Amino acid sequence: MLFDFETMLVLVTLLTGITVAWAAFRRRQVRASGSYPAREGWWIELCRSLFPVILLVLIIRSFFVEPFRIPSGSMIPTLLPGDFILVSKFAYGVRLPITNQRLFGDGRPERGDLVVFKYPENPSQDYIKRVVGLPGDQIVFEDRRLVVNGEPVPREEAGSYTTPTDRGANMFTERLGDVEYNTIHQLSFGHPDGEYQVPEGHYFMVGDNRDRSADSRRWGPVSEELLVGRAFLIWMSWDTNNNTVNWSRIGDRIR
Repeated sequence: MLFDFETMLVLVTLLTGITVAWAAFRRRQVRASGSYPAREGWWIELCRSLFPVILLVLIIRSFFVEPFRIPSGSMIPTLLPGDFILVSKFAYGVRLPITNQRLFGDGRPERGDLVVFKYPENPSQDYIKRVVGLPGDQIVFEDRRLVVNGEPVPREEAGSYTTPTDRGANMFTERLGDVEYNTIHQLSFGHPDGEYQVPEGHYFMVGDNRDRSADSRRWGPVSEELLVGRAFLIWMSWDTNNNTVNWSRIGDRIR
């Protein structure tokens, strides 16, 4: 079992819930005996106050919406370091906390979705990438060009893009199905070419910052059992370079 924030939240919910239930049971026993209940300890009152709040947070976070923070630049220009995003937890089926076992719902990622998932090599970490390959797809990267099932993904030049670390980035607009998004290619970095076959029950995930993203090209496709949810909104953004709120990005829908 992974001891992360989700695990801690579940354990705290159980601990406070059991404490509240035990205190209620003891009060009923004392009253049934005809005695007057003794003054309860401060921890009982604390648990009684915290339990409904923690339970509500657990339910919302596990089954509806969960916030995440973008720590790196692998999704530039779509997402920037310091963006705080909301992720729909029911987009791909409602799952149990900790075990991530599907309870109900049969939603599946589509090409172009921005998906949060458990990092295959260390499931205690959450990653976010774009789905470019579905189960059974053949994915090819050749000279910075994405090819899906033998068809080059449509793209158009969109000018240059300046990053804090590299001023030699070219930006392109790609289109996967109905989803249109921008990618960048930083010329001072190498570009990993290769051909990949996506196995059943897996998805091929790639960052929009194509030359500076550790993704399925390096550690393989992602099992559907590791999916967390689909990103849909930037609710807060902190400009890490200027140490100020980036007001222009707040409320932006993610695509």
